[in-house]
Amino acid sequence: MFAVKILKKDFLRKKSATIVVFAFIMLSALLVSGGSNLIVELINSLNTLFEKADTPHFVQMHAGEINLAEIDRWAESNTLVQKHQSVEMITMDGSSMFFGENSVSEENSIMDISFVKQNSSFDFLLDLNNNLLNVLPGNIAVPIYYMQQKNLKIGDTIRIKGDSSDITFVISAFSRDAQMNPAIVHSKRFLINESDYVLIGKHFQGREYLIEFILNDIEKINEFSETYSSSGLPSKGPAVDYNLFKVLNALTDSIAAGVIIILSSLLMIIALLCLRFTIIITIEEDSREIGVMKAIGVSKGEIRKIYLSRYMLTGALASMLGYLASLFFNQFFSSNIMLYIGNAPKSPLQQSIPAISAFIIFLIVTLSCVIILRRFNSITAIEALRQGNTGGSFKAEKLFRLKKTGISNVNIFLGARDLLLRFRMFGLLCFVFFFCSCFIIIPVHFLNTINSPAFIAYMGIGRSDIRIDLRQSDNIAERFSSMISRISDDNDVHRFSPLVTSRFIMINGDGAEESINIETGDFSIFPLDYLKGRAPEKENEITLSFLNSREMDKSIDDKIRLFVNGVEKEMTICGIYQDVTNGGRTAKGLMPYNRKSVLWYTLSLDLKPGISIENKVHEYSESFHPARVTDLGSYLKQTLGSTINQLKKVTIAASAVGLFVSVLITSLFLKMLITRDSSQIAIMKSLGFSIHNIRIQYLTRSLLLLIFGITLGTIFANTLGESMVSLLWSFMGASQIRFVINPLQAYVFLPLILMLTVSITTIISITGINDTSIIEMITE
Repeated sequence: MFAVKILKKDFLRKKSATIVVFAFIMLSALLVSGGSNLIVELINSLNTLFEKADTPHFVQMHAGEINLAEIDRWAESNTLVQKHQSVEMITMDGSSMFFGENSVSEENSIMDISFVKQNSSFDFLLDLNNNLLNVLPGNIAVPIYYMQQKNLKIGDTIRIKGDSSDITFVISAFSRDAQMNPAIVHSKRFLINESDYVLIGKHFQGREYLIEFILNDIEKINEFSETYSSSGLPSKGPAVDYNLFKVLNALTDSIAAGVIIILSSLLMIIALLCLRFTIIITIEEDSREIGVMKAIGVSKGEIRKIYLSRYMLTGALASMLGYLASLFFNQFFSSNIMLYIGNAPKSPLQQSIPAISAFIIFLIVTLSCVIILRRFNSITAIEALRQGNTGGSFKAEKLFRLKKTGISNVNIFLGARDLLLRFRMFGLLCFVFFFCSCFIIIPVHFLNTINSPAFIAYMGIGRSDIRIDLRQSDNIAERFSSMISRISDDNDVHRFSPLVTSRFIMINGDGAEESINIETGDFSIFPLDYLKGRAPEKENEITLSFLNSREMDKSIDDKIRLFVNGVEKEMTICGIYQDVTNGGRTAKGLMPYNRKSVLWYTLSLDLKPGISIENKVHEYSESFHPARVTDLGSYLKQTLGSTINQLKKVTIAASAVGLFVSVLITSLFLKMLITRDSSQIAIMKSLGFSIHNIRIQYLTRSLLLLIFGITLGTIFANTLGESMVSLLWSFMGASQIRFVINPLQAYVFLPLILMLTVSITTIISITGINDTSIIEMITE
């Protein structure tokens, strides 16, 4: 009964503290439940999409004519193949496509546009309910990417500019494409009726093929890839497998899930710090009751259980409500998944994972309470707390005197002095401000980074004004040579660099042959940022992307063996660079290439000062049709658009949470501190200090702590924060992200918002001092 009275008294006396601790535990449980649900949703929905689309295990893209009978014979004789098909696509340049009434074509789009009819065997295009898509004559199913980018809706039109006349389609559906869904994949398939496909084919001569295979054993994809690459079958284009399809589809949402879970972890740390402070203050104030319980024979273990039960109850309720709240927020967290991948039914085990995550939060809270309460096993420790042993020292008191500091304002001095003498207690608020700063600064820095032109360095591309991509087409080598001649004679061009991506055969560590795509050319004109080493300078030197080097277990000065024009050569690795494109597995060198194995051509160039990039992009788009001409800003925006949008949502949410946390903790801390300092405040008022003077002291403490916390948070964000983001992106191919920092935003605007928020909260929280008389303070 005595224990119940203590718990009831504790709840009534510390409503604000209980509410704040409760709120943080609930928020942490909400985020970790939402993050874990996002991961489960992503994995489950992706598996369902791939199952319903019957996604191929291996796809060889090819530009040019193919011998269907030869491919059929080879596939039927290969024991690894379960079924196969060769899918024809009609390709067109973006300059021939217009959305709705828009008079501006898609000529500056980085996407390769193809028209297809629905497949009959596998690799199906699906609607937004993940059902098989079929369209009527005159209708068209548009990739989700364009629905989001162009804000399209059912009933809108698409106009195709043909050789002799325009062809108009009505959008009847939006399609999910397991192969080409994400923005980072620069190919998009538009689904039309078979009769319209014949009509389009009369106006556009470009053809590409997807040579697709489903294997008997998905674990043998690498073996099959090596077999295909050595078969001599068509291969003028990239080869992509099932695993890479999954990685590319999961890229955007996996980043969002990682950020959400990191934010949840930070909130959990704040909740535990807040909990520790509350428990210490509670034990200090309840020292008499604890002494009475010990005097009547209640054991230390029983006393701990009384307090532990209160915090276990708080943790259990908060974790449960956090989980329940996450059920309402799941749609917000997984909106991108539901749009691009679809929603899939979950098994009971999958549905229970978010609840298990919330339960883990409860276990962490309980374990932390047990550890904290073990520190107060004897009445001696409680007596020491009751008598005001808060971590100050006689030495600090002697050193921090008014005449030695040079501080002219007594109130500012007293606020700063008290902060120094009781810094162990004020450490909670400092840590909270530190974490709030990290909450806000790290997402803002990364958003600035991914929005910056400098992010091109993480895509395995040197910085330039314009990039021209020439994919496989008739007389492609001659067209590329003509393009180089035209640009070299253009007086508006400052410098340019032609590059060629080809397929080479490499001898791996097991002695088996496997294919590797290598970009060749002069990489000193538009240099990359290297993690290690430098650009290749000799024909026997090669640089590898980070993921390639990690998977091959190779580093600087290691050797790899390549077949160059049929001759085996030993290549020395001279550099490691970052690349999140093409699955993060690329390489660059100076060796000669075989024209028959060329996949695509690229040309980067810088214009002279004063030349309009936009006008030059338009000029080259017309001159070099069907080459894809883009400026680097547009290239980044179109490639990473959905990722940037997701990150913007996370950044806004993180900033709101950071400010919300700073308000709650500042309010809680100051209210509890004022209650604890009631006698000291009474003495100061009796000595002639006004309410205004006392408030300045408390405001000084808060702002000094905030400045210190922001400074630590900024340092952390710019160092370990970078490392955290780099670790997250290392799985995509960028292991060393360097934040692009906006100094005005990072060092002025964001700190001012935090300072303003904390100042207003402090002023509001200390108004209660004026409502309490000196006699009440002393008698309390």
